[in-house]
Amino acid sequence: MVLDMQGTIGFIGVGNMGAPMAANLLKSGLPVLVFDRNPAAVDKLVKLGARAASSPQEMGETPGVTAIMSMLPSTDHVADAYEGPQGLLKAAGGLQPSLLIDSSTILPTYTAELAARIATYSMLAPGARKVAGAPGPVFVDAPVSGGVIGAVAGTLTFMCGGSAAGVRAAKPLLQLMGKAVEHLGDPGAGQVAKICNNLAMAIQMAAVSEALALGAAMGLDPAALTQVFNSSSARCWSSQVYNPVPGVLPDVPSAHEYRGGFNAGFMSKDLRLALQLAGSAKQPLPMGERAAQLYQQVLDASGGEPVDFGAIYKFVYNGRPSNGGVKGN
Repeated sequence: MVLDMQGTIGFIGVGNMGAPMAANLLKSGLPVLVFDRNPAAVDKLVKLGARAASSPQEMGETPGVTAIMSMLPSTDHVADAYEGPQGLLKAAGGLQPSLLIDSSTILPTYTAELAARIATYSMLAPGARKVAGAPGPVFVDAPVSGGVIGAVAGTLTFMCGGSAAGVRAAKPLLQLMGKAVEHLGDPGAGQVAKICNNLAMAIQMAAVSEALALGAAMGLDPAALTQVFNSSSARCWSSQVYNPVPGVLPDVPSAHEYRGGFNAGFMSKDLRLALQLAGSAKQPLPMGERAAQLYQQVLDASGGEPVDFGAIYKFVYNGRPSNGGVKGN
């Protein structure tokens, strides 16, 4: 099936990432029904034209909902949204949506188990539109890369696990929020890819911060050194797009006292997930282990205040700000 784009899309979890994703669905002209435990977050989307649901269960029972997305902080939050007392799978009379997409970053093992349970849950409400070849609802894990900047711009990359039919059905919807939709394999494969991506990103940000802080300590302007990086072999996303030094780039978290962006607490959580995967696979992760320690140091130094993960430059390396620009001849 190609998703009926005239249907209503449910969105569970409208925080830093979910809110701009849901907003992009609204901008595309789709009706959107939202749920979040934070009423203020829901109100912001309602002011943009969304409707509010009182629970995931209500969302799953609402006529006209063709697909539901979730963007939640942890495995426990996803488990509650799907299987809790007022979860999606508690929908009376069967689910209205046949396509369920989770864009959270959680344990791949739970994702695979949830997908298997959903596959045996054949209850769809009368009149619900089915995904081709599936008697009941279909689940796709589709975590994202691109951060808040990508969520706002609609340029996210979706890493998908699930059946070919499920990913094919999800793709038109995901393309309204992103630039790339990659099918990695069976349920849980998208989660594995995301955890590996964030492992690399965490180490990359630490490396860029470390090098820029050393240059600044030796008297170099971080903006000038960044220009060197970006035109040579050290060029990467953390230096070019999401630079951790205040004053180098506008409209990134480092330019706003590390507010917004990708919370260092979430990065710490994702590194713990990576270490769990490495333990089960008996795969050494020496840099991952050290990165986990460094981001815990960020959390400890920030005193519980939410900060972007680029704050590793400030709290671990005592980084100096840019002096305001790149000096030329």
